[in-house]
Order: sequence, then structure tokens, then C-alpha cells
Amino acid sequence: MKSVLQKPIYVFLISMLLIALPLFLFPINLFQGEIVYQHGLVESVVDAPMSLSYFVGLGYNPEDMIGIKFFHLKPGGYVLAAMLIFGIPGLIAFRPRKK
Repeated sequence: MKSVLQKPIYVFLISMLLIALPLFLFPINLFQGEIVYQHGLVESVVDAPMSLSYFVGLGYNPEDMIGIKFFHLKPGGYVLAAMLIFGIPGLIAFRPRKK
């Protein structure tokens, strides 16, 4: 186990998994998003915090999706997701190594 933690790629992958799993499995509304509602011919857009678990089908009831045409992350939501999933594990893996 010690030799695995000495290789930066393994540290990156393990920490990425440890951060990404809760974000995709639990409804943690951290990310900026938009929800597009459709009422007949009228569409309305609402800014709302979103969770990554919504995109894999977890964290909401099917009854909650009535009237919703689609939902997506805003650019700020994508940036935050990328920083959390790739940036923090990258910083953890890019640590000074003792020789």
C-alpha cells in the first residue's frame, strides 16, 4: 500500500474517486445550474443550485420532473465541478516527494 501511495497517478485516481463518488451519489446542491420548465407553449428558465447526482438519475423523484423540459449546469457550475473532481486531486497528487 505504501508503494501505491508513492506514485502520483495512483494518488490522483484514488483521491478523484473519493471526491467524485459522493458528488455523484448524494444530492449535494453545490453547482450553479438552470432548469427549463415547459408549461404548454411557454418555457421559463430558473436558476437553481444543482447536484451532479441529478445527471445520473439519482437524488430526485420522478414526480419532481413533471413540467421540466431539461436542466443543465451553467459555466460556473462546470468550472466548480472540474475544480473539485480534477483540480483538488491534482493538487494532492502533485506533492513534494521525499527522497
